[in-house]
Amino acid sequence: MDYITAIVLALVQGITEFLPVSSQAHLVLAGAWLGDIYQGLDFDVILHAGSLVAVVFYFRQEIFAMLRDWTGSLAGKGHTKDSKLGWWIIIGTIPAGALGILFKDLAENEWRSVAVMAAALIVFGILLGIADWKGRGTRDEYSLTLKDVLIIGFAQALALIPGTSRSGITMTAALFLGMSREAAARFSFLLSIPVIAAAGLLYTLELVQKGTTTSWGTLLVGFVVAVVSTYACIHYFLAFIRRIGMQPFVIYRIILGLLLLAVVW
Repeated sequence: MDYITAIVLALVQGITEFLPVSSQAHLVLAGAWLGDIYQGLDFDVILHAGSLVAVVFYFRQEIFAMLRDWTGSLAGKGHTKDSKLGWWIIIGTIPAGALGILFKDLAENEWRSVAVMAAALIVFGILLGIADWKGRGTRDEYSLTLKDVLIIGFAQALALIPGTSRSGITMTAALFLGMSREAAARFSFLLSIPVIAAAGLLYTLELVQKGTTTSWGTLLVGFVVAVVSTYACIHYFLAFIRRIGMQPFVIYRIILGLLLLAVVW
């Protein structure tokens, strides 16, 4: 893999990881456009590591407050809104983790087809549009209840279906529950941290067994580009949805899904 290819794939990962448009579908499309290139497990791991570093750095103040108060709650110091949010993120991660283990092979093989991606882009895109149009609530992430968190958590598990978009489906569920656009996005991003970290750990263990195939220079370039592009994407996305909402992403998903179906048929 040359440096230009690495930069293109890292940009695709960084820009689409937290947009409600499915980063997985875009990486598959980018690989096909670049000549049916497979980026390799090591490069995939480094790109997700870059996205993880970016989201943790962006929400570093919130994460510090959650960790401080969450550990305090374990020590018997009582609960605060931040310790409660920390527990919600842990609980909300469990459904995706459990179902991810059960359906890992299906998600990586049988479901990984252009037709499935196209259908998921369209169907879940329409749901996002309905949620954004009907929801427009005012609740923030600190108002969530256990029931709300479980609903969002099980919604996150649907992202096992390629083309769904993890951020898209969690934002959709949050909007249906009456959260504001910004709060839905913030909780979705925070909820992604354990999932990305756990997936990265599993793939790293697999990578240790198989060994790396990509040069360290290419991996470094991919990591840096993924960090910068992911951070910028989070920042501008939050500002964008505050003013305009989710509808442009809904339209984009439907058009992309229809184009993919046209290719398949």
